[in-house]
Amino acid sequence: MVPVPQTRPQNPPALRRTPVQQRSAERLARILDACAGLLDESGYEQLSTRAVAARAGVPIGSVYRFFGNKRAMVAALAHRNLDEYARRISERLASAPLLDAYGAIDGVLDEFIEMKRTVPGFALVDFGVPAAPGDSAEGDADEGEREGGGEGEEAAESAAEDPNRLVVERICELLATHLNRPADDELRRKVLVGVETADALVRLAFRTDPAGDPALIDETRQLLYAYLAPSLA
Repeated sequence: MVPVPQTRPQNPPALRRTPVQQRSAERLARILDACAGLLDESGYEQLSTRAVAARAGVPIGSVYRFFGNKRAMVAALAHRNLDEYARRISERLASAPLLDAYGAIDGVLDEFIEMKRTVPGFALVDFGVPAAPGDSAEGDADEGEREGGGEGEEAAESAAEDPNRLVVERICELLATHLNRPADDELRRKVLVGVETADALVRLAFRTDPAGDPALIDETRQLLYAYLAPSLA
């Protein structure tokens, strides 16, 4: 089975300017890589565009060319994470010789846990911007250097406020393709409940054990088997 193409834009909607040259795309990737590393080291509240620029080895103007503030930058990182998560699930499901509902659930859960363990910044920012005290689009600019943002940035930040619904849409697209079932309202409702439940339980597993408590992860898996498998079969 051929991996399903990703249907959502590959460029984060929070971008002020879409890179058109390879050098610009590589610079954007370095900025997001630096952002992810600093999130692991110091957290979201201490993150600054100046620190990201320094870590990435780019002028501060290069950061503001793409993002009006750190919230937009972190939203772009979350979008990149979602694209990578969907790619991993697609490859996992496509490689299964005989895919069934349980194998599909395993793929969705296992790839999420693997990213939690290995992808820089993912433990704090998976698919959405974390809430911080007093956080706002204006409040996280550095030293007053935020340039005026447009409606596109505001819309992107608004869409990022409910990241699990974006995750649900991507998972439903993949399940519908690989299990040959329609992505109807019933599937979306079931997957939404599954995503919200698994998100809370996986967070608990990683609070209990930094590597993810195996017993809690197994409980999460059994719960998803019981709830989702009948609807996917």
